[in-house]
Amino acid sequence: MSRQGSVAHTGVADLLALTDSPAWMQYALCARVDPELFFPEKGGSPRAAKRICRVCPVCAECLAYVIGLGHEERFGVWGGLSERERRELRRDRHREVGAA
Repeated sequence: MSRQGSVAHTGVADLLALTDSPAWMQYALCARVDPELFFPEKGGSPRAAKRICRVCPVCAECLAYVIGLGHEERFGVWGGLSERERRELRRDRHREVGAA
């Protein structure tokens, strides 16, 4: 469990303890490192986390989980994207759906 301000964050290792965790999470590289890397302090850099995501074998599954399945994780790096990048992706996807 990591913290940003007063909000608690659950790392992948903590999610694995849940019985209904997606199977792909057991292969996530982030579960093997300090979860604090994925929840940098305000103004901190997410670069270290993104480097891990780039070589993670389940990065695409992670991004699909956090974006595509209605699970809206507002904090941290998930699927190689920061909070801001995920917001932009959601906004772009919403615009595409609205334009169709």
